[in-house]
Amino acid sequence: MSDTVISVENISKLYRLGQVGTGTLSHDLNRWWHRIRGKDDPYVKVGRVNDRTQKSESDYVWSLQDVSFEVKQGEVLGIIGRNGAGKSTLLKILSRVTAPTSGRIRVKGRVASLLEVGTGFHPELTGRENIYLNGAILGMRKAEINQKLDEIVEFSGCAAYLDTPVKRYSSGMTVRLAFAVAAYLDAEVLVIDEVLAVGDADFQKKCLDKIENVSRSGRTILFVSHNMGTISSLCSRAILLDKGRVIADGPPSETIMAYYTKGKATPFMVDFTQGAPIAGEGATLLSGMVANSDGTPAPEVSITQSCEIRMRYRIDRRPISALFPNFFFNDSSGACAFVSSAQSGGIPTDPGIYEAVCHLPANFLNDGTYFVSLALTQIDGRVKIAFFEKDALCLHARDPMEETLHTSRNGWAGPIPGTLRPQLSWSVTYLS
Repeated sequence: MSDTVISVENISKLYRLGQVGTGTLSHDLNRWWHRIRGKDDPYVKVGRVNDRTQKSESDYVWSLQDVSFEVKQGEVLGIIGRNGAGKSTLLKILSRVTAPTSGRIRVKGRVASLLEVGTGFHPELTGRENIYLNGAILGMRKAEINQKLDEIVEFSGCAAYLDTPVKRYSSGMTVRLAFAVAAYLDAEVLVIDEVLAVGDADFQKKCLDKIENVSRSGRTILFVSHNMGTISSLCSRAILLDKGRVIADGPPSETIMAYYTKGKATPFMVDFTQGAPIAGEGATLLSGMVANSDGTPAPEVSITQSCEIRMRYRIDRRPISALFPNFFFNDSSGACAFVSSAQSGGIPTDPGIYEAVCHLPANFLNDGTYFVSLALTQIDGRVKIAFFEKDALCLHARDPMEETLHTSRNGWAGPIPGTLRPQLSWSVTYLS
């Protein structure tokens, strides 16, 4: 028997902007006339790509277009993308809140959805009544809900308000109860949109721990979030949506990298003199490069070898009291790994072209991908940012022991966690 729980085949969703429903009566008649003659929907041809920054002549927009993927049993699939990429529309289709314009979806088992605060809750009903209502919607019997009720209430932390109408709950209390219902009732598929951001830090940790436990029990989870750290640590796989299309599908680290680079490869060397210069307060960024210790360009570096980050810039005018070249290192989840800045004591400030070099020692970085932002700070009576080019360079750090036995990797069989992997001084002493 196949272990595929969700199969999405060429799903597309067409909306008409500014209208409720499918449009005017004339549009409906036109669609009906084409349908009975066996022809395609006439408005599908004029639908435009979902790009909210561009104005178009057409009122029809593709929120999703030809989206296909499969999800296996027990898999935690992260869905990422910028606002308007089609993430929430996809989850609504999977949850049967709305129907696709074209394509087909197969879902094996019951689906519990948490798409926004209070989804499926009736404000006039109490928390207890809403638990039973949600369970009934999922197709559960009263005896099944009774069995899980105490666990749901304890997890939500809303025992004192259980018999209070939900309309009197805060947004945090509502999402607590909603998540508890979705997580504890026996649905084979759990669909979660960006709702955990509403809860406090303690509840978010409880939710993430619960999601991990749920996935270990063999249930499938679809998780939408803008928190790349959560996607990286929680999900076994991620897909990236952009303008209604899937542009990346794979391990979370690779998909997150595609998210930050907009599907384009971030270079290990870049020349900013080609095209519009990156200039600011009295200085201009010229180029950047990831290099080996001998200064040669390096598309990939070994974590056991030292490497360099190089930046060329031009000082356009004086007076400048002090300069501070800076390199910002972000890991593949987008979190800041560290920032390194040159000491300003002996840095010249006369007009001219300069090269700043940051030397990274061997056995410092961890295996993975880093995005390097190039910046120059100056002091001219006050602190100013001369320029800041975010994620200008991509540093791929590779572990040469990756393919060997785990005994040669400090006892770790899989990837060693953490942003950095410094080789520190250790001692082990026999005591008795």
